[in-house]
Amino acid sequence: MQRRDFLRLLGAGGGAVFASGLAGRALADYGSNKKAGAYDDFYFVQLSDTHWGYKGPANPDAANTLKNAVAAVNALKTQPDFIVFTGDLTHTTDDAQERRRRLAEFRDIVGGLKVKNVRFMPGEHDASLDNGAAYKEMFGETHYAFDHKGVHFIALDNVSDPGARIGEAQLDWLKADLSRQKKDAPIVVLTHRPLFDLAPQWDWATRDGSQAIELLMPYANVTVFYGHIHQEHHHRTEHIAHHSAKSLIFPLPAPGSQPKRAPLPWDPTAPNKGLGFREVEAEVDALRYKITELPVSAG
Repeated sequence: MQRRDFLRLLGAGGGAVFASGLAGRALADYGSNKKAGAYDDFYFVQLSDTHWGYKGPANPDAANTLKNAVAAVNALKTQPDFIVFTGDLTHTTDDAQERRRRLAEFRDIVGGLKVKNVRFMPGEHDASLDNGAAYKEMFGETHYAFDHKGVHFIALDNVSDPGARIGEAQLDWLKADLSRQKKDAPIVVLTHRPLFDLAPQWDWATRDGSQAIELLMPYANVTVFYGHIHQEHHHRTEHIAHHSAKSLIFPLPAPGSQPKRAPLPWDPTAPNKGLGFREVEAEVDALRYKITELPVSAG
């Protein structure tokens, strides 16, 4: 994957994550130092907070942003192993019929992706008003786990409960799922809201997220990717790293930087301002991920 390919994706207004080497080594070949049985490198694309159905001044081109992102991903020279959408697929509506219509339209648009291994998760805009009923009709379960080339992925639902909780049943499921993993297994957690208290007054928190973090804490190699806050943010709870994805629709202000949470104003001279992507490389020997943020102005 070359940088210019990601710049094309960025030009579509994307919020994409590039993850390479998650399964066993960093992007570079370690040659004679490479461990026997190391897994193949791979990467996935994360798109977040597409808000299909949004209409407003924060993005006058909202009807085209998702379609342009799909076209840009399809144009990547090297296609990703899989794609994951981490919530707020659609923009909220009180009308149950309209919610289903937006989810169906979103599904049809992303159905045009060349990569057919696509994973979905709900955001509160998709699921909090009906406890995820419409979302499940379209996309299935709201939480699940899967393995890819030696990495264990866990998708958590902290949005279907309108109280912003994961809930006891799902926490029990998480505990059982983790019990089958080795303590040094590479684990990636995908979620919509942050699991930690970033800005509770803005709904940038999960009320029982600390319980999920406590369950993850015994595992040495855990990284959390989330959305919801429409901007880049990095945080650590001891050895667990948390990284937020930028949005496809509009950026939001820095946590707690102003009295009310509101989209940043649209800039017609820089329509992709605040929207971007990052590269993530894993160095398993050191049990860490290297993250490179690429700005809009990169050439």
